[in-house]
Amino acid sequence: MKKSPLQIARAWYMPKMPKVLQDSVVIREGEKTQSAANQAEIKKLFPNTYGMPLIYFEKAEHPVDYPQVNVGVILSGGQAPGGHNVIAGLYDGLKRLNSNSKLYGFIGGPSGLIEHKVKQLNKETIDEYRNTGGFDIIGSGRTKLEKEKDFDKGIEICKQLNINAIVIIGGDDSNTNACILAEYYKRKNCGIQVIGCPKTIDGDLKNEMIETSFGFDTACKVYSELIGNIQRDANSAKKYWHFIRLMGRSASHISLECALQTQPNVAIISEEVEAKNLTLEDIVENITKTIVARANAGLNFGTILIPEGLIEFVPAIKKLIAELNDLLAEKEDENGNKIINIEFAELATDDEKRDYVKAKLTDASREVFRSLPKGIARQLMLDRDPHGNVQVSLIETEKLLIEMVGKRLAQLKAEGTYKGKFSSIGHFFGYEGRCAIPSNFDADYTYSLGFTAALLIAAGKTGYMASVRNLTAPATDWVAGGVPITMLFNMERRNGELKPVIQKALADLNGAPFKFLEQYREQWANNELSYVYPGPIQYFGPAEVCDQPTRTLMLEKGKGI
Repeated sequence: MKKSPLQIARAWYMPKMPKVLQDSVVIREGEKTQSAANQAEIKKLFPNTYGMPLIYFEKAEHPVDYPQVNVGVILSGGQAPGGHNVIAGLYDGLKRLNSNSKLYGFIGGPSGLIEHKVKQLNKETIDEYRNTGGFDIIGSGRTKLEKEKDFDKGIEICKQLNINAIVIIGGDDSNTNACILAEYYKRKNCGIQVIGCPKTIDGDLKNEMIETSFGFDTACKVYSELIGNIQRDANSAKKYWHFIRLMGRSASHISLECALQTQPNVAIISEEVEAKNLTLEDIVENITKTIVARANAGLNFGTILIPEGLIEFVPAIKKLIAELNDLLAEKEDENGNKIINIEFAELATDDEKRDYVKAKLTDASREVFRSLPKGIARQLMLDRDPHGNVQVSLIETEKLLIEMVGKRLAQLKAEGTYKGKFSSIGHFFGYEGRCAIPSNFDADYTYSLGFTAALLIAAGKTGYMASVRNLTAPATDWVAGGVPITMLFNMERRNGELKPVIQKALADLNGAPFKFLEQYREQWANNELSYVYPGPIQYFGPAEVCDQPTRTLMLEKGKGI
């Protein structure tokens, strides 16, 4: 395979690690834990893995002998920069603890465990993928590990290969499944440990023990470079308004971080929209005011950041989506096959389906449904995932806002209160950031997570997520350990049923990152000189250029940006 000069140079990069991971360690157990919410319900569902203590590593006074272990690793869900380094750190950690230990990769995500698609990962393979983006070393997938028959298939292949532990690298849903799997294997006493690693560019898998998910840093730096390039172009051409939708599923962490890095004219934060009970019309009016004010100053251009999940945070639309999710959730036919609402599925035309939906909605949601442009209403009704839920990522919110803002400006022009020119361009930045070569921060962080997972396995732990904290300090001062996955749980309604899931961390409107945006957003709205142009990720050079974590993390830890 042909390699670029950067790929060749990055192959030689040795990730920095916490000092504690560079020697033999002993385990120290901290305080007992409880779930984020719904403690009684979670404890009842997870009697074998609930309430476990936090795990800390400390330097051992004497070398420690570890037995050989065989470990299987799974990449689950969407890609995130640094996944390969988790595997490299896991491999190196296992080999350092006992050179006879083996690492197997399940191919294509969780389905590899069920279908027994697996390959042994050796040094030559691992070395090819160190410090690279993507998940292509073994591939990923979105199969959910939920059924006992699937768990039992996993036991079969683990017994065949003498696999003692499984590491699942994934986001909130994947780590939820990891905990369910750990609980089942613990109950069956089959001798298979399960450890999770926090992955998602969305940034919504975080708490006091998981300061950030890996991939978030790199993805935001990639998007911020693109936004900065667009802002420089806008400031050069001086004639376009750029509406930029950013990946991030529900939470607005990516939009907030990119706003902190680039200082756009408008940055919409979904959580703020919900807290202020704003309508779509309110959002459009706020954007329009900025456009009019800049036009009055002779500035007929600008940038607007839009979080991917915006539409489901508009309270009235959120209620509509909840009703649609319940109405169109999975149901079983007479043969036990799962399909989306049988009555709905049997309707032949979009108009029939639209009339069916309208008849089933509450009065308030019916009015909202009727008020939406037909294209958006159709996406809410028809473009759904296999479980019947709205696929928010497919809703082209930037085009919706461009259309609505354009109409509002035309009204103002007819009234004589707007004399500017409005030319717009829509963008969606998503896949561009998911497989980028990881930043130094993510390369270091993920390698440490993999090494931490190896130590948790060696300590006999299961149902834990690898945790590396103190991330605004130099890497040598990072703190490694483990957090029980049940600590992150709450009960949420999924597909019409209450289920235990990892609680998503939304953007905190009382947190320092949002407060910083709130303080400066008016200044950014009206001044083209506020734009920041971050440029591409730097891998070589001074630490203040190459090794810095996100602005979000710096502000959260009380450090300036």
